[in-house]
Amino acid sequence: MTRVYLALGSNLGDRLANLRAAIASLDERGIAVTARSSAWETPPVPAGQPPFLNAAVAAETALDPPSLLRELKAIEHALGRRPGPHWGSRPIDLDILFYGDVRIETPELTIPHPRIAERAFVLAPLSDITSGPLPVIALAAIDLLERTGLQGAVRRFAL
Repeated sequence: MTRVYLALGSNLGDRLANLRAAIASLDERGIAVTARSSAWETPPVPAGQPPFLNAAVAAETALDPPSLLRELKAIEHALGRRPGPHWGSRPIDLDILFYGDVRIETPELTIPHPRIAERAFVLAPLSDITSGPLPVIALAAIDLLERTGLQGAVRRFAL
């Protein structure tokens, strides 16, 4: 089993219900959630769309990275996500932040997730579930979050 960290986001429909449904779906697909963050409401990136609820989970899985990505895409589809503009509004978005201490760069998948160190909307939820150094990066999420100036985290909701 490999420890993974996943980011979740939603800015369409019942955002909190979308996040909860995605988390419930993970267990059904061989991705055992071991910790979940609060849901953080953040401004959209880019602007001009509804605000997001963002969350993070830690999980254990026997799936290899491409299989994990396929399962996440299947969950997104089952919850109503359809192809659309890059960084556009969506009912659910699931991203692999870390997969053990592995680095991967293929046309389909980059791990750790690109620009993680710059994104308060990822780091705030991640800091809820891990306090130690992040895999590969070797810095704590809270330290990276402080470097962003904590910009973007608006409100927290229980998930």
